[in-house]
Formats: sequence, C-alpha cells, structure tokens
Amino acid sequence: MKLQRPKGTVDILPGESEKWQFVETTMRRVFATYRFSEIRTPLFEHYEVISRSVGDTTDIVTKEMYDFYDKGDRHVTLRPEGTAPVVRSYVENKKFAPEVQKPFKVYYTGSMFRYERPQAGRLREFHQIGVENFGSKNPATDVETIAMAKAFFDQVGVKNIKLVINSLGDSETRERYREALIGYLEQHLDSLSDDSKRRLHENPLRVLDSKDKQDIAIVKDAPSILDFLTDASQQHLTDVKAMLESLNIAYTIDQNMVRGLDYYNDTIFEFMTEIKGKELTICGGGRYDSLVSYFGGPETPGFGFGIGVDRLLLVLEEQGASLPAAQPLDVYVVVLGASANVAALKLVQSLRDQGYAVERDVLNRKIKQQFKSAEEFGAKVIITLGESEVETGEIVVKNNATRAEVKTTLSEIQSQFDTVFTEVAADA
Repeated sequence: MKLQRPKGTVDILPGESEKWQFVETTMRRVFATYRFSEIRTPLFEHYEVISRSVGDTTDIVTKEMYDFYDKGDRHVTLRPEGTAPVVRSYVENKKFAPEVQKPFKVYYTGSMFRYERPQAGRLREFHQIGVENFGSKNPATDVETIAMAKAFFDQVGVKNIKLVINSLGDSETRERYREALIGYLEQHLDSLSDDSKRRLHENPLRVLDSKDKQDIAIVKDAPSILDFLTDASQQHLTDVKAMLESLNIAYTIDQNMVRGLDYYNDTIFEFMTEIKGKELTICGGGRYDSLVSYFGGPETPGFGFGIGVDRLLLVLEEQGASLPAAQPLDVYVVVLGASANVAALKLVQSLRDQGYAVERDVLNRKIKQQFKSAEEFGAKVIITLGESEVETGEIVVKNNATRAEVKTTLSEIQSQFDTVFTEVAADA
C-alpha cells in the first residue's frame, strides 16, 4: 500500500502556510477590535451534540458526518461545524452565569470534517473561521457581526463581495410557512428529486436549499417566507435592513435562502463573490435564539457566522490578491570551514536572541552555493565567517542587494546588531 494522505485532505506546506497565517493574523486583529476572544473546542464531540442541534434530517447528519463508536462504545463524531460545540461549551461551562460579562463573544478557527465528494474549495477535512455572540436579541448585534465579517474580507483583500440576507422568522412564522410550502410542493410532487420527496414532510424548508436543477426551477415560484413573518419578526428584519443602510452596507434579499442548518431563526445571511462567472459563498450565518436552551441552558439569543478558509484562499488567489510568501530573511551567515562551525552557531543564536530572522550553512557547501541560498531566501544582509574572521574577530556585513559593506566586530554584532543592520540595510 502506498502511504499518502487521505482523500479530501491537503498538506499545507511551507510557502502556503504563510498565506494561512496571514488570514489568521488578520482575523485575530479584526475580531479583537470587536471584543471577540478565542475559544478552542475538541475535534470530536458526542454524536448527539451535532445530530440533535444541526438537525436529524440535514445532509450533514444523514450523509456527511464522520461518526463512529470508540473503544468504550461511545457514539462520537468528528465535528462537522463549529456552532454546536461552542454552544455545548457555553452551557457546560456556565458562561450564562450572571457574573459573566454579556454579551459573551467568541471566535474559533480549526479543522471540520464532512464526508463529501472532494472538489476545489470543498474538502473532507476543511478549515473554518467562526464567531458566536451570545446574549443579545438586539438587531444591532446582527448588523454589527455582519459588519465585522465585511471588515475582515476588506482587510484580507476579497473583491466584489455581495451580502445576501433573508429572515426565517420565529417558530410561529415557520409553522405557518411550513403548511403553505408543503401545500405548494405537493402540487409538484412527481417532479421533485428523491431527496426533496423525502424531505417534503420531514423538513420542507430543506427543499428550498436543494441543488437539483428541477427542484430549483420548482421552488422559484414557491411562496415566500417573508409573507408569513409575525409582526415581531417583520420588525426585526425592518430594523436589520435600516441598520445595514445606516452603515452603507449594500445587501440584497433572497427569500429562498435557508442555510443548511436547522437551528436558525430570523436573520440569516451569506457573503458571496464571483469567480470565473460563478457565484461562491464565502461566509454564512445567522441568528439562533433557541439553541442554548436546547442544550439545557437558559433562554439565550445567539448570532454567528462561519467562513471556509480553504475556499477563501482559493478566492484570494483567483482574484490576484497580494498574499505573503515565506518570512523574509534578515541575515544569512556564510560559513567557511569546520573551524568556524562553533563561532557561527554562537553568532546566529545571538542574532536570533536580538529578534532577527537568521539562517546559516550547515552542509559545508562551497561559497558559491551558499550565496545562491542567500539569494533564494531573499536575505537582506550577508555575513561571511571563516577561520580568519574567527581569529581576528573582525566581520564584514554586506547588503545582499547593493553589496554595500560595513566593517565591525563579532563581539559588537553579538551584543548590539541594530546599529550595523540599520546602516547596511539602509543602502538598499
């Protein structure tokens, strides 16, 4: 058997990992300005944490979960999404307690797992950024969290993003709409896909989310959930729209958008962009006011979103965004001969202790090959260290681009390199 990575997974190698770090660093910086803090939950959860909250009839549970029985015969699953584990943690750790500051705002990033047909931007192990905001029913929370997602996309460099919103209303809205939707879909029963026929009475809103071409044509003329909103849900949607407009955030309404999870109510949204003439969703989320109580906690409103990092990076590269490569190298130390080995070790460590990114030759290569490595690393300055430099303690620091030189001593640069580095690098 050839040993290789499992289907639907990727190795994130040097040269690529820097792009991921850029996205994650930007995420942390932006989210911190909105006072979100990081939370980390286990990669696997009890099966019921996901199945009961996400919905027993969703594709995630019925087709995509990596679930199994462990050696203690416990039914567990690799997490397929981030919200349910965070809500479980919120309740289990009693973050609803009066002494905990509200709203309770967290973000996370990490691997999620779904058994899907692998394709570009859609993997079996995928990586997600998510945020969850507990404790506020104010529509301003919806808009503020949406604005945070937009600020993140602006700062990482996504172009042509489009915000789409909808309302799923409250439980009364859903019940009234459910009856009307079933009545409409039953008129087209023979033309529905097998999946939609199965969902029709289990969870008819899932039919609106179908990717089958015939289903899409049918639901185009389905009744709109917006016509069934209660007064409270209608007011919430009106306020969200007004607040988005007050921030000059453009949006469109898609009355057939339902998202892929059962726990949403009222505001749901997606950010989309276009790649090669095709619209791609790069962020989705919404309000979930019943999920905390479903996990045994008190009635607590919630709002959040998820961003697929794999797809986001695909979009950024397709749009020609400026993404960082490997960290630029400050200093490359050319080492000539075994007699300079220990001195080179002490030199590079002293420079690293001063905060510089440093590399040296450890392969006893010829000087020409070492200079080539310095070029490939993009080193700003080069220090050559051989037997004579070790004996005299005199060192030449050279600008790799201009070849300008500064003469100094080993002891000086080991104790205080800033002055020399600034002088040499300034000649670039």
